[in-house]
Amino acid sequence: MARILLTNATIVTGASSKKGALAIDGERIAGIWHRGGSDLDDSAAVQAFPDSEIIDLDGKVLMAGGIDAHVHFREPGMERKADIESESKAALLGGVTSFIDMPNTKPPTTDLETLQDKLNRASERSWANYGFHIGATNDNAAMIREYLAEGHGAEFGGIKVFMGSSTGNMLVDDNDALSDLFRIQGKMILIHSEDEGIIKENLEAAKAKFGEDIPFSEHPRIRSRKACIRSTAKALAMAIEYGTRLHVLHVSTAEEVEMIRAAKIHNPNITAETSANYLWFCDEDYEKLKGKVKCNPAIKSASDREALRKGLAEGIIDTIGSDHAPHLLSEKEAPYLRCPSGLPSIQQSLAVVLTAADIFNKGKEDSRRLTLSRIASAFSERPAEILGIKDRGSLKAGNFADLVVIDPGREYSVKNALAAAGAGVAAGVAAGADQEYSVKDVAYKCGWSPYEGTTLRGVIDRVFLNGKQVVTDSRLLPTPVSLSVGYTQANTDEMVLSLPLCFGNCQISSEG
Repeated sequence: MARILLTNATIVTGASSKKGALAIDGERIAGIWHRGGSDLDDSAAVQAFPDSEIIDLDGKVLMAGGIDAHVHFREPGMERKADIESESKAALLGGVTSFIDMPNTKPPTTDLETLQDKLNRASERSWANYGFHIGATNDNAAMIREYLAEGHGAEFGGIKVFMGSSTGNMLVDDNDALSDLFRIQGKMILIHSEDEGIIKENLEAAKAKFGEDIPFSEHPRIRSRKACIRSTAKALAMAIEYGTRLHVLHVSTAEEVEMIRAAKIHNPNITAETSANYLWFCDEDYEKLKGKVKCNPAIKSASDREALRKGLAEGIIDTIGSDHAPHLLSEKEAPYLRCPSGLPSIQQSLAVVLTAADIFNKGKEDSRRLTLSRIASAFSERPAEILGIKDRGSLKAGNFADLVVIDPGREYSVKNALAAAGAGVAAGVAAGADQEYSVKDVAYKCGWSPYEGTTLRGVIDRVFLNGKQVVTDSRLLPTPVSLSVGYTQANTDEMVLSLPLCFGNCQISSEG
């Protein structure tokens, strides 16, 4: 088994940032040494961990590999847009070593049969650690409850509930069905929170005003803040009433941040997520980027963006999920009514958050900053804690060595694959299994990123997956390694995952 010692690292956890060294023995972290007092180097670590390959990180940041619990890898049913193999490669280049895929694929993942199909696919093709959520419908709450009673909680992460428009039959708009779902104990309810009635009313008003030629700038008025606030308020009230483990996905408004802040006082099992897209873009970007930044919920104002950054810094927003949801560029360039919602982002997510933090922190006192420790918590530690993923997500001896090394001082400009790979990728054809990717090159099957041309700070230098180096000098190595993730049922007070999370050769996909 390989023994590796990473020295001269800036070791960042949710609690601290310290100089030191970390040892890898096989798949696991064998030890961590922090410099203190008169320690000027890592000689104590070298003596304690002999006969190892020493990699000097030259002061670079070392964090636990990311756990992205909100991705749409489009497989099965939409492989022309993305698939498990292509998007898991992109995940590694972005420092994400574990992902959990959403259920709105074709067919949707709403029972154990479709779930097992995804697990089988992921076990054969994923380059990163993997897991899956199961989807709720208006009529499957009893079935899910039965699965949990039979001990099937280890097979899926959480229960995804669309309280707004969705792909296929996954919109849950029946109040009795919602109540049944929110009463489920031992599993997290993850919600897409938008009020369908408000959205439909706004859309009809936009059609009356603009006809079929609706400008993309209308998107945050169609999928309005009112639609988000009303739906989230309903979900929070139900979670408080029933003691639900509730995770509010892709929070997009300042009002929701404050609502979640207040709700946590009454139910500490309420948690929240936002994505890099809401931390970077604002409604001013629709004019230039148009459909490339059309997503649900809509990207909103600059003041909302600032409130989200502040909420992340304060820990009101617990996690960062990419909501990676690729579509072909030809689809995203269609007029508003035919343009699908969702954007690819997993490869740039961490670097975007690091860059957004630099902007947010300017002129602020240390206590008000979005720190590296807070980002490490939201990127890896809190997702593991919330979902009950055992032995991953934090830098601790005995945990799997899923690691990301970041050069915080280096910058790069995002480069689309379309220009380099030609019309084949532009038409939705993968660039080829033999294509080499660096961090700056878009690895998505769709071949494009809304961040094209954006200068980002924080280069992913190395990535380790289960103790093996999979990204070196910002380039993806050719050999995949993987594991999978399992979940145990957990009560509202204790969330522990005992099985290995599905990571590595695997995964799935869905419409965002």
